[in-house]
Amino acid sequence: MRSLNIAATGMLAQQTNVEVISNNIANMNTTAYTKRRPEFSDLLYQNLRRVGAASSDAGTIVPTGVQLGLGVKTTAVYRITEQGSVQSTDNTLDVAVQGKGYFRIQLPSGETAYTRDGSFQLSDQGQIVTHEGYTVLPGITVPSNAVGVSINASGQVMVKTDGSIDQSIVGQLQLANFANEAGLEARGDNLFMETPASGGVLTGNPGSPGYGTLLQGYLETSNVNVVAEVTNLISAQRAYEMNSKVIQTSDEMMSTINQLK
Repeated sequence: MRSLNIAATGMLAQQTNVEVISNNIANMNTTAYTKRRPEFSDLLYQNLRRVGAASSDAGTIVPTGVQLGLGVKTTAVYRITEQGSVQSTDNTLDVAVQGKGYFRIQLPSGETAYTRDGSFQLSDQGQIVTHEGYTVLPGITVPSNAVGVSINASGQVMVKTDGSIDQSIVGQLQLANFANEAGLEARGDNLFMETPASGGVLTGNPGSPGYGTLLQGYLETSNVNVVAEVTNLISAQRAYEMNSKVIQTSDEMMSTINQLK
């Protein structure tokens, strides 16, 4: 009975759906988290009577045929790169990206990762780093005698030293762009890696054409809509229940056949 296997694929698909929704809700307060959306497609079809097959020797053809579907499968978990809102933190080294772009992060392995999480700090050497201690490229060092740090919308990092009136520029933050942001591979710790699907990286200064601007003292919040996620969760639960009901009904039908004498 095909309905048993078909309903089983439906339950597996809705299980994946619930897992994606749960991950969205769990990260509703994660800085710069972008929500995910599962995508499904139907499986192969069995042709019990092929469409367009000859139905007589007079040249007539079957107009519709008989095709039975074999269920559903998960094809992708798509990342929706919609801009989240910005929240004031009053922290000097917190930076939010307004528009397109990712900060470039150098990993201990030498690889370059990308993030929109601008909650930066200073290392023991005065370098601007992430909360894991990874260097924010191109590598900017704040002098130890600095009494103030400011980052403008164009990414220039300026410091004011003790006894000095004017600010001096100590570095320039850059942003990275990709043709397909959804093709980036999530690595955890709010980091992403370049993949063949994302396309090659393009770098530029904030505020340049195609790149967002920076906002000091703010962080981008998650773009998860909790009300929408709870609604999707209820829908997924009902779909799971209906597929389980199909399995139960199919089992009862097989039981009825077995009891025939």
